[in-house]
Amino acid sequence: MKFIIVSGLSGAGKTIALHSLEDLGAYCIDNLPVNVFPSIATQIIESAANYPCIAIGVDARNMALQDIPLLLQNLKKQELNFQILFLEASDEILLKRFSEIRRRHPLTSQNMSLVEALLRERQLLTPLSDFADIRIDTSNINIYQLRDLIRLRTGLQLTQQMPLLLQSFGFKRGKPSEADFVFDVRCLPNPYWESHLRGLTGKDAPVMEFLASQPQVIKLIEDLRDFLATWMPAFEAENRSYLSVAIGCTGGQHRSVYVVERLAEYFRTRRDTVLVRHREQA
Repeated sequence: MKFIIVSGLSGAGKTIALHSLEDLGAYCIDNLPVNVFPSIATQIIESAANYPCIAIGVDARNMALQDIPLLLQNLKKQELNFQILFLEASDEILLKRFSEIRRRHPLTSQNMSLVEALLRERQLLTPLSDFADIRIDTSNINIYQLRDLIRLRTGLQLTQQMPLLLQSFGFKRGKPSEADFVFDVRCLPNPYWESHLRGLTGKDAPVMEFLASQPQVIKLIEDLRDFLATWMPAFEAENRSYLSVAIGCTGGQHRSVYVVERLAEYFRTRRDTVLVRHREQA
């Protein structure tokens, strides 16, 4: 049985993560004091024997976080198959989210502002963050994309076939940290320099027609398709829970979007689960 400790910064999506795991069949407990983990782990596992996974939510209100390294060692001694899932986001995004939802941060008080609370929370959660097996930055993703990533990164899938995540991005905003493969398509003809295509995306018909008429584009897509088709079985043979492929161009609007859509079109006829994400259009 898989055992997942779910933690992260307030506003980064911990509750959504727990709900997503529950939807995937996990037995979820939120805000369980970490100092009782070792003593009741066996009982929890016995009571959740019919579940594929147990997920425990831990946040900054837990006062025993400084003891986490020792507690994790105790869990390892019990030979528990556990992972730590940590959710984070930039301070700018967290401040915006708290402003929008108008909810109080759990650490704010008359003597501690929201900015100070965010800093304090990062300090309190450092032990869990440092030991995290899975880290997800939710700054630039929505709820649905987070749910997809939770399923992909934890390996709790509804199909026996390895899911494939194809995502486009713009290099000017940095490469996706979670990608297994990153391919650069900035060498392809750029629709941006065609004034009538500049404001469109790789999902719009005029841009698609422009790129489909370029032999280089067709050749690159065929090469990527063949490469992935050849090597995905090898990743599945290693019991990988998912494969993430990122396609990047300069702005993440035209070429990368088009290439991802064409690859997804091809692999959806051959695989049970193909997920598409266009990061710069989230």
